[in-house]
Amino acid sequence: MSEAPGRVNDEHEQLVADVFAKACKSRVTLEHVTGRWGLLALAALRDGTLRFNALRRRVSGVSEKMLAQTLQALERDGFVVREAQSTIPPKVEYSLTPGGAQLAEMLMGLIEFVEGGMPDVLAANARYDEAKGR
Repeated sequence: MSEAPGRVNDEHEQLVADVFAKACKSRVTLEHVTGRWGLLALAALRDGTLRFNALRRRVSGVSEKMLAQTLQALERDGFVVREAQSTIPPKVEYSLTPGGAQLAEMLMGLIEFVEGGMPDVLAANARYDEAKGR
């Protein structure tokens, strides 16, 4: 019996992702999502569709090249949608897919945890630096 085009055989459908396994493809996706620029781009797009330059301004400090690479990886992974309109000048907008929106919500929990815990982090930094004679 032949498989339908684009359909993965049953053996592959049974595969379980294991991010701790060196060769697991989920590790690459996790890097796209949790890398500095991926996390910030997803969180910024949580508020709605943005044009490239507006997103770059929102994610302060990212280079044009890094943002483009990050968005391309997130688009390939199915978290971001890129919509190019053939206007003059060309208009390109980015938004989240349903999976990207769900992921962005989870990442916001992490962001809020880190931001809210900064007084404790700064105190820990000071204690560490003092103990190390810095």
